Amino acid sequence: MTLAARPRRSLSRLTAALAATVLLLSGCTQLGEGAEDGGGAGDGTSDGGGSAQQAPDGEQDLPLDELGTSAAQDLPGDPSTDPEYAQYYEQDIEWDDCEGVVAEGLECGILTVPLAWDDPGGTDIDLAVARIPGSGQVTGSLVFNPGGPGVSGVNYMESAPYMISPEVLGTYDLVSFDPRGVGRSEGVQCLTDEETDEYRAVKGQPVSAESSRLYEEWGARIAASCEENSGEVLPYLDTYSSARDMDVLRSSLGSEQLDYLGYSYGSYLGSSYADLYPDRVGHFVLDGAIDPTLTMDEFVAGQSEGFEKAADVFLQDCLDTAQQCPLKGDVAEAKKQLNAFFAAADESPVDSGDPERPLTGSLARSAVLALMYSDELWPTGREALTAAMNGDGSQLLEMDDRSAERQLDGSYRTSSAFSMTAVNCLDHPRVADEEWAAQETARITEEFPTFGSNIAKDDCAQWPQAPVRDPAPISAEGAAPIVVIGTTGDPATPYAWSTALAEQLDSGVHLTWEGNGHTAYGRSGGCIEEQVDAYLLEDTVPEDGFSC
Repeated sequence: MTLAARPRRSLSRLTAALAATVLLLSGCTQLGEGAEDGGGAGDGTSDGGGSAQQAPDGEQDLPLDELGTSAAQDLPGDPSTDPEYAQYYEQDIEWDDCEGVVAEGLECGILTVPLAWDDPGGTDIDLAVARIPGSGQVTGSLVFNPGGPGVSGVNYMESAPYMISPEVLGTYDLVSFDPRGVGRSEGVQCLTDEETDEYRAVKGQPVSAESSRLYEEWGARIAASCEENSGEVLPYLDTYSSARDMDVLRSSLGSEQLDYLGYSYGSYLGSSYADLYPDRVGHFVLDGAIDPTLTMDEFVAGQSEGFEKAADVFLQDCLDTAQQCPLKGDVAEAKKQLNAFFAAADESPVDSGDPERPLTGSLARSAVLALMYSDELWPTGREALTAAMNGDGSQLLEMDDRSAERQLDGSYRTSSAFSMTAVNCLDHPRVADEEWAAQETARITEEFPTFGSNIAKDDCAQWPQAPVRDPAPISAEGAAPIVVIGTTGDPATPYAWSTALAEQLDSGVHLTWEGNGHTAYGRSGGCIEEQVDAYLLEDTVPEDGFSC
């Protein structure tokens, strides 16, 4: 199939999508030893029970957190054929108008699933779902997840038409949902809006005795508030539970197989679904893929390295613009200047025009980190950074607020950051050696000085729920071809992770985009879109190893 090359998204469209996209993975915590090529892929070892991670010196295994039990991973049979689950699988979604989301033709509904998948007679949970009916001759439904964990699929419907090709939107009903614990689906509730403002202002401070004490206090405060406000759902927010939910969604859409597009964390959700239901895999596209063998420590080490490499590319691009760049010299010198600005803002926050919310070093780091998700944001980022280094932090603060989904009235559209923590702490065990973890925190922050302090914070140390999933490869034996996409300059899901997942999958087909930023489909300028669209529309499986 040949399609006309589509231009990369305009900056205005990209900016409109920023609030949903930059949260995809940047809040993940924990640190560990990464492999070359930005990864950590393949460093973990697993023999059931989630007991060990390979130590940096290769001489010993490090103990991981003791695992709890997932209510969804290992069930005695297939729920879709079990009469106890019939009430869920026989649902018809009643589509109606949507509140608080604006997208042409958008319809919303409710899907009911069991809170605990091993207790179908117990408590239910309602999931918010949304669809944009196909504009042409519709052949089925394409379910997509925009990432996170914590990003609202319903809200993301406002941006989806800018990511997905018109041809696909004409052929499929586009369907998304807020996974359990996210947004309108019993979204995790923790801090108040005012407390969230305070927390964001301090989270990214570099490691020191004072910042460690402060962050420990915030960790206890967040854990207690999440437990108090959302304690009933916290044990059941793991990705296998969401994958089970997605099978109910498949059934409610009248599909025998699931056609699916997952970005970033959505690739982890998709591969988890394929692990549970390989025979129900239809057309599967996993973009910005995550390696399921990673511990939390390896995960964060890979991201810390990935964002540091992205910073180098961003800084070089900035320097190449000469007068438009507030930094001087070579990349190493520019990085010192940038980090000196962050440190100065830690000591004396920059005026933002709001005396209650100056631009702290943490907020500035987070805003610049968000730029790494797409090189199309770099011109705007240079302008905002220049203004901040000249004493006006309003633009950087606005960018960071947008990425955190903070609205003009001071409220947050969703509690995505806390939903992210809730899911990640269940999905990824950590090294259980506190001394090692403290040393690694210091190492990450020193080795990756630009963003290491943002990424290496341990959100799970005081979390009230134990992890429930053992890092392990996924083969999905018997599944139809699964397209896995990696971007060589992806900071949030380093390229090595996509390679690892494609190799694990029995039917994995690996595509590479040689570009910068997070994910490829909708950003590559046509080359990845052409391959994916031919697969979705004409069942033409791309050639494994394709690169553009």
